[in-house]
Amino acid sequence: MSGLLAVVMAWGAAALWFRLPVSRTRRRFAVTGWGVVALVLLLLGVRGQWLANVVQLLLLTALFTWWFRLQPTHDRPWSDDVAYLATGEVQGNRLTLHHVRDFDWRTRDDAAVHWEPRSYDLDRLDSVDMIVSSWGRPGVAHVMVSFGFEGESFVVFSVEVRRLKGTRFSEIGGFFRQYELAIVAADERDAVGLRTKVRGERVSLFRLRMSRNAMRSLLLAYVDEANALAESPRFYNTITANCTTLIFAMARGIGARLPFDYRLLVTDRLPGYAFKVGGLWPGHTLPELEESGRIDEQARRVHRAADFSQRIRQGVPGWEALARASQAPAE
Repeated sequence: MSGLLAVVMAWGAAALWFRLPVSRTRRRFAVTGWGVVALVLLLLGVRGQWLANVVQLLLLTALFTWWFRLQPTHDRPWSDDVAYLATGEVQGNRLTLHHVRDFDWRTRDDAAVHWEPRSYDLDRLDSVDMIVSSWGRPGVAHVMVSFGFEGESFVVFSVEVRRLKGTRFSEIGGFFRQYELAIVAADERDAVGLRTKVRGERVSLFRLRMSRNAMRSLLLAYVDEANALAESPRFYNTITANCTTLIFAMARGIGARLPFDYRLLVTDRLPGYAFKVGGLWPGHTLPELEESGRIDEQARRVHRAADFSQRIRQGVPGWEALARASQAPAE
């Protein structure tokens, strides 16, 4: 009993630190006070004073009452890059996305801000790519999905934390309802360029093997999920509601029979999972796909080029025809 109470009281201290809506100084005071009281009560409880355990349970009841009354919202001073959530509508075979991000990033915190509506012909949808970006933390990567329309235009969907202005992402904070969830639609020059040119991350691109019907279903699943999120905000969670778990849920939702696997949580291993279930481009081993799929150096060289999307795909398995077309002399 005492051991369980100690764990829950420690969780309570973290919850107060990440979510108590007061200044940093007051949070530090509150967490310190909570810790001192918890330690005293735990020591008394170990010595057999049952009243100490009762007091702890009352404190935890109050804490959980506050915790479960926390509600996500769209009404906060958001960072510019997540100021708008993706929303879309389909009319016939035309998909219109209302807020597509196309920033020109100068630093990780400064960019020329530009949002615009874009329209896509669903009959021309013929490719889906998985883009994996890692920044040196073992087991951690960010996963995005890019939809291509006959190799001419591409749109990236990225499931992200919706940060407040001036704040940075914390994986630990993601366990404690510190962030709302965001689905962002972006130009590849923005989403990939930010991670390669500005942040210096390792980025790989893998073409997925999917039928056209499955591609369309997955794209529309993204749009439906984005519209639902814009209507009803949700909290981000580092494990249960993140960039991979939402993709997994959407893929299952359109009928894909995907087994659960630890690599869905260890996100930098996701290409291995996709390879295992037969989702990556055929005819290559996983090491070959990983080596040929590295696009960060090429992306840095062609940052913000008009044909950025075509050039970063040169040499990536599944994109040989596009590479030949882009290198052919004009007639």
